[in-house]
Amino acid sequence: MFAKLKALGKDLKQELKVYRLAVKDSRTPKAAKFLLGLAVGYALLPFDIIPDFLPVIGHLDDAIIIPALVSLALRMIPKEVMDDCRIRANTA
Repeated sequence: MFAKLKALGKDLKQELKVYRLAVKDSRTPKAAKFLLGLAVGYALLPFDIIPDFLPVIGHLDDAIIIPALVSLALRMIPKEVMDDCRIRANTA
C-alpha cells in the first residue's frame, strides 16, 4: 500500500513537471495556459465556491473543478507539445 502511494506521488510530481514545461512552451495556446493557472489558483485560494467546512460536498467541488480545468487545458495543448514536454521532463 505504501509503495503504491509512493509511486502515485512520484507520478504526480512528474506530471507537474510536464505541465510546468507546457505552460512555459511558446506553442501552448494562451487559453490552455490560463486554464492551468486557474486550476492552480483555485487549489491555492483560501475560499471556494462551496466552503470546505460543509461535510463531503465542500471537498467534492475541489475534486471536480480542478481536474476538469486541467483536463480541458490538456485537450487544448497540441500532442506534439505534450510529447516534447514529457521527453524534457524525463531527461531533466
